[in-house]
Amino acid sequence: MDHPLDRPIWNALTGRQAAFATKAGGILRYGPAFAPFAASADGSADSLARLIDLVPDGGHVTLQQAHEVAPPPGLSILRAIPTVQMVADRINGGPAAFHFDVLTPEDAPEMLALAQLTKPGPFAERTHELGQFLGVRRGGRLVAMAGERMKPGSFTEISGVCTHPDHRGQGYAAGLMREVALAIFARGETPFLHAFATNTGAIALYEKLGFVTRWQPVLMALERSTPASLGA
Repeated sequence: MDHPLDRPIWNALTGRQAAFATKAGGILRYGPAFAPFAASADGSADSLARLIDLVPDGGHVTLQQAHEVAPPPGLSILRAIPTVQMVADRINGGPAAFHFDVLTPEDAPEMLALAQLTKPGPFAERTHELGQFLGVRRGGRLVAMAGERMKPGSFTEISGVCTHPDHRGQGYAAGLMREVALAIFARGETPFLHAFATNTGAIALYEKLGFVTRWQPVLMALERSTPASLGA
């Protein structure tokens, strides 16, 4: 049997996060307001043939693959980025040395604005509904956050980790990640995360916290093909 993290998108959307899924044929994706991720049971080219049905006009969809594959009909590759998937069976370090809050739906506009500024990875209008998020405020303004996203099997992904440029260097990212991970462990689950393979600074931080690289998938962002890309 495949490990839940071999195909985390599929296993999340057929399991604990099935309520967030939309479907076309044998393909599932998170609703666009939650996340751009989609998957089929095996990730093969044949199984992804109807993926275009899940890509709105002007939108895109993202696959996680073992290696780059040819795009399904009607779609073209926007970018293909090597990533690392990391897992922790323990978390290092002491309690956060700063005050933080559990964020609520009322914080959603600030969360989206912070993510759009800092670009920690895909974060949409309703991403905050996928799991618990923690945040740090300074002067009444949200300046750092971290939370949960995909939930395949007994694993929960840490995501949305970001800090406003004016407040970096205070240990907010590491402290919030540690608190999110401890909450995941407390539920009897295991934290994991993804990072771009070129983001060596972030990977070093994650390793210091106790995460180890499990494998290195490719993240493929796809968009609807334009007439020019189709040769028209």
